[in-house]
Amino acid sequence: MADAENLSATPANNDGTELPTEPIHAELGLSSNVLRVVAGEKEAIEKPVKQKVDLQSLPARAYLDQTVVPILLQALSTLAKERPPNPIEYTAAYLLKNKSQFEEKQ
Repeated sequence: MADAENLSATPANNDGTELPTEPIHAELGLSSNVLRVVAGEKEAIEKPVKQKVDLQSLPARAYLDQTVVPILLQALSTLAKERPPNPIEYTAAYLLKNKSQFEEKQ
């Protein structure tokens, strides 16, 4: 077994200076995983914002893929599961109810 002196010894750098036994983030209750996530979020914020695509200049398929296909796929998937007696009204209501999840952030 290790003796108590070795367990409480302060680690040292290669140059002989002492390293802190507990990182500063440990005092705040942050794990190294949390710090990595925070660093990743900071990088994502600092990355240049992707230029907005001019929707009017896109070919028809690309325009639809960028605008309505994602919400339509979810609406149709829900429609197929629910099978309501009034499918067109159901789809319209679904689109209106969920449009905020698919609108571009401006």
